[in-house]
Amino acid sequence: MYDMIVIGGGPAGVAAAIYGKSRGKNVLVLEKNKVGGLIGSVSTVTHYPGIVEEETGATFAARLKKQAESSGIPFQYEEVTQVDLEKSPKTIQTNKNTYEAKAVVIANGGSGRMLGIPGETLKGMRLNAPRDGEAYKGKNVYVIGGADGAVKEALYLSKLAKEVMLVCVEDELACIPEFKEKALHTPNLKIMPHSSLVEVLGDGKVEELVFQDNQTNEKTHVKDDQAGVFVYAGIVPNTNVFPQLDKDEAGYIVTDEQMETSIPNVFAAGDIRSKKIRQVATAAADGAIAGIQAASRI
Repeated sequence: MYDMIVIGGGPAGVAAAIYGKSRGKNVLVLEKNKVGGLIGSVSTVTHYPGIVEEETGATFAARLKKQAESSGIPFQYEEVTQVDLEKSPKTIQTNKNTYEAKAVVIANGGSGRMLGIPGETLKGMRLNAPRDGEAYKGKNVYVIGGADGAVKEALYLSKLAKEVMLVCVEDELACIPEFKEKALHTPNLKIMPHSSLVEVLGDGKVEELVFQDNQTNEKTHVKDDQAGVFVYAGIVPNTNVFPQLDKDEAGYIVTDEQMETSIPNVFAAGDIRSKKIRQVATAAADGAIAGIQAASRI
């Protein structure tokens, strides 16, 4: 039995745990993979107040973990498979154990959106820039997406690859001006506007890419058996395991200003929550509020 269980070890989850622990509560964090969440897998962390020089996703995640552990917060690396949130205490079942808690903070974010196209599972698809970038040094890479995350990773890859092609569905990049300006002034970074990757061909690995112009429907075939494809097409909230909670049309959990969901003593924070802005700063803020509010109820 715990006072508070936090599901997810990203910035929102760690913030909730730290604030809950600071108020004398017995807190446990359940994390499926590793501390840091999606931000832990990016090449660089920008704009968050207080980041260190040349902050990467990995260094940011390491500092998150260190701070939580120094606060005496335990982590269990398990996947949540089923919950019963309406009864008291709340019951959380994982692939290894069953836990009970007086309050629950849901902060397990989202997963990268799949493109839903033929060949998406071939080797060389859905790569990660900091993890796989070196393997494509001097080769051509394609980054799918035109928002902040995609352009930031494309800029990182431009330092390694021969050429980076940014493929975005919009007529122009949908990122912040800072990233757009850098992209436009990076010689080996090209932009393919109002286009989509619609098919990937190959025998076990990427050998040919098929792009479609969304204005003319014209298709372009690019043969390149050395190419790598990095997909940053948004996220899908990891909410399937929480059928009892109210969600918006996109599947994000609805909360009030105190981060409380439709069920008392169940809170949601970070990217999994229905809101307009999803940044590390807003995730940490959500987590702080959720942790404080959860602690005050138990």
